Amino acid sequence: MDIFGMLNQIATERDIPVQDLVHELEEAVAVAYKKYVGSQGEVTIKIDPKKGWVAAIEKEVVGEVMDPNLQIGVREARKLRPEAEIGEFVPVEVDTSRFGRIAAQTAKQVLHQKLREAEHRRVTGVFADKLNDIITGTVVRREEQNVFVEVNRVEAKLPKWEQVPTEPYRPNDMIRVYVLRVEDGRRGLEVIVSRTHPNLLRRLFELEVPEIADGTIVLKGVAREPGQRSKVAVLSMDERIDAIGACVGPRGSRVQAIVDELYDEKIDIVPYSEDPKVYIQNALSPAKVNNIRINADERSAYCVVPDSQLSLAIGKGGQNVRLAARLTDWKIDIRSETQAAEAAATNKPKRQAEGGE
Repeated sequence: MDIFGMLNQIATERDIPVQDLVHELEEAVAVAYKKYVGSQGEVTIKIDPKKGWVAAIEKEVVGEVMDPNLQIGVREARKLRPEAEIGEFVPVEVDTSRFGRIAAQTAKQVLHQKLREAEHRRVTGVFADKLNDIITGTVVRREEQNVFVEVNRVEAKLPKWEQVPTEPYRPNDMIRVYVLRVEDGRRGLEVIVSRTHPNLLRRLFELEVPEIADGTIVLKGVAREPGQRSKVAVLSMDERIDAIGACVGPRGSRVQAIVDELYDEKIDIVPYSEDPKVYIQNALSPAKVNNIRINADERSAYCVVPDSQLSLAIGKGGQNVRLAARLTDWKIDIRSETQAAEAAATNKPKRQAEGGE
């Protein structure tokens, strides 16, 4: 393929103006060739669609030519420029085969740099205002343990540690991802996205629930175990609006849209309260708490639940209490009524004995 055809193809594929490529390449090759021949005059390089490379070097007009590569006699110079005088420089077309290797090496470097710059512009153009936000893309491929999601012809990387193990990530799947950062990688700028970040869930609620988007309802906390279960705490700023009802939506449509996006991740929506006792009780939902005692200094809570509610309060593998603790930012200790009574009976004599010493 000729040089101009190659530049046109690159310009089309990378969305770079072809004249920008041509101009950069001409200037870079001119500088490289001038340095190579050691010329004091200007070197001009042009890329002609029909001829390919066209090169001219300014040779010094001299009375006696000592170096034909850099000098030209007065008689020959005046054929090119009638008014040429000794000491001046006149442009002389040169055989481009002499600098083929230099041109090839320089072109490779220039194109590489231009492609990096173009990719940088494309990436920043697409993602400049999307950091810490969610975007919709298409799964295009897997490479090693990474999944690549395409957004506006730019690929974003979903690393293994930002993937949810239970999600399939099939080619051509449309998914929403949370944009974590843009960083320099081995192949230039890389956009790193996540499916596990708690803010992915937060932004999904903002998109699906208009009352959250306009500030009528405030999402006060989010806790996730991605792919399994999440808890969100909401507060209505308008007493006429039910925060949980608004988030659930008509016939559960709003929360169901989020559940579907997260491949059936279970979502508990609980009311927020400034009272830590109430907030912790709400966070332990669906379990019922009979009694709660808090230690504000240690930010810890001792909760007593009915015997029949203990497993529900703790959750499978401790998931429910773990998420509640993360949501409220309080350490939570749960006991059944029987366990609490046994502990009280065991500790009572001990305390008496200690008091008598």
